[in-house]
Amino acid sequence: MKTLLPILNEKSASERFLGAVDIGADLLGLSVDTIVDLDQLRTLPEHSFGREWANFLDREQLTPLTTGPRRKQLHDGVHVLTGYGTDALGEAQVQAFVFGTNLELANLLLMVGLLRRSGWAWPAAWRAFLRGRRSRFDVDRFAAEAFWELPLGKVQEILGITAEY
Repeated sequence: MKTLLPILNEKSASERFLGAVDIGADLLGLSVDTIVDLDQLRTLPEHSFGREWANFLDREQLTPLTTGPRRKQLHDGVHVLTGYGTDALGEAQVQAFVFGTNLELANLLLMVGLLRRSGWAWPAAWRAFLRGRRSRFDVDRFAAEAFWELPLGKVQEILGITAEY
C-alpha cells in the first residue's frame, strides 16, 4: 500500500505549498479557470506586459501557475511588474510589496518566512513594502488580461508601481 508520506518527500516545499493552496481554494470555491496562456503571451508585441510575462517565465525556466485561485496564478505577474527576482529575497520582496498593497496576515507570514530564508534582508523588504503602499495595485482585483497588450511601463504607470529607490 502506497502512503502519502513518500509522495510528499518527493516534492519540493514550494510544490507542496502550492498544492495545498489549490486544495484550499477548491474547498473554498476560490479556484478559477486558467489565466495565463504562455503560447498566447508569446505572440504579443515586444515590451507588452503579456510578452514580458512570457519572457520572464522563459528566462527563469518556469511554467505558468495555471491552477487554483486567481491570486496564485497572478504571482509571476507581480514579479514582472515589480522586477523582483525569484530567489528567496525576491520572493520576500514580492510578498512585502503585496503586503504593502493589502495588509493581510497571510502576506506578512509568507514574507517573514522568506526573509528568514534570505538572511533577514529587512531593508529590501521594507522598501518593497513602501513601494506597495504607494501603488494603486490590488492583486485580488487585478485584471491582468485587460493589460496584456499594453507596454509594461504603461501598466506600471497606471498601477502606480514606481521604480524602487
